[in-house]
Formats: sequence, structure tokens, C-alpha cells
Amino acid sequence: MANTFTQLYVQFVFAPKFRAALLQKEWDERLRSYISVIVRNHGHKLIAINNMPDHIHMFIGLNPTQSVSEVMRIVKGDSAEWINKEKLTIGKFQWQNGYGAFSYGRSQVDAVSKYVSNQQEHHKKVAFLDEYKAMLEKFEIPFEDQYLFTLPE
Repeated sequence: MANTFTQLYVQFVFAPKFRAALLQKEWDERLRSYISVIVRNHGHKLIAINNMPDHIHMFIGLNPTQSVSEVMRIVKGDSAEWINKEKLTIGKFQWQNGYGAFSYGRSQVDAVSKYVSNQQEHHKKVAFLDEYKAMLEKFEIPFEDQYLFTLPE
């Protein structure tokens, strides 16, 4: 085949280490902008990004030249480095190991985009951990509660 044609939509959900509420309103828009540039610089299409203090939702059109795990390695690594360089948190910032990645079809793009953009309203009703578990269940991804997030020692 002479050309490659893809239509891959993935929503990522990831959190600061220990699910700490470190993403502050004073700089979270700058963080979203920074992550947006990372995503675009790697050939992906950012559809929506939003965050709460303890997690981020990022919805992209995935370029198949990078794997889902590579996208997360780059986004989390580069953004953590930027947060630390800018000294936006007290102490060293780290993202939680792991992430959620959920795929969607073209017909779902508008609904998922609205869902991501409306996180502040959504989380007035639903806690993050409940939301995350519901997503895992909806996508029939088996999980054990104790392995969802690393807790402080």
C-alpha cells in the first residue's frame, strides 16, 4: 500500500505522584499550553486538554509513528522537567507511574472533547477515583484497587 491512513483517538488520564493536588490554578493553564506544544511537536493533534488539581485529561488524535507508551513517556517526562525548572511546586515534582489510555471512534470525538473540557463541572459531582474506576469498568479493563495509584509510604 502506497499510503498509510489512520484515525486514532486516545484519551489519556494521568496524575501527579500519590495523586497529590499539585496542579495549581495559578499555573495550570501554562502547563496545559506546554503539554499541547509537546503533543503537536510530536505530530499528534491535541483535541482537548483539561485538569483538576490532582489529574489531567488529554484527548488527542494519535499519530501512529509513536506508541501510546512513548507519548506518555515524553509528555510526562518533558512536562515534569518543565514544572521543576520553573519551580512551580515546593520540592521535586513527579508524575504518578502509569496512566489510563482509552480509545474512541470518530463518532465519539465531540462527546469526549466536551467531557474533557467540562472537568471542573463534572468533578463537582464525581470524585476522581470514582471517575477513573468507572472508565476502567466501562472499557472492561480489569484492575485491583490497591494498584491504581501508589500511596505515600
